[in-house]
Amino acid sequence: MVGMSEAAEDWKLPDAAQPPLLGELVERIDEAIATARASEAAVMTVGAAAFDAAEQAKRAADLAARASAALHGERSPGAPTPAPASDCLGDFTARADRVAERLRDLERNASAGVAA
Repeated sequence: MVGMSEAAEDWKLPDAAQPPLLGELVERIDEAIATARASEAAVMTVGAAAFDAAEQAKRAADLAARASAALHGERSPGAPTPAPASDCLGDFTARADRVAERLRDLERNASAGVAA
């Protein structure tokens, strides 16, 4: 008859084939969760950078289209219609005259206030 100790030894797994302990499994799960969270944060950062790069590329393309249109004497879509040159100069001159008159008024008022 075979003894009990021999029967138990027959059923024991070698050290290399033994399953991990519960504590080891918990550690592995915690490490996997931390890695997943770090990966998620990295993906979010890369996604935001890609979105910003796409926006910058769109702005650059719009500027390039406007520059090309200006070079060829065309109006680019969405560009305001420029005012005639004579109106621009006239508006500037009229505004400069109003500012100069306002400065003269301020100077007169300041002089009158000091003399009083």
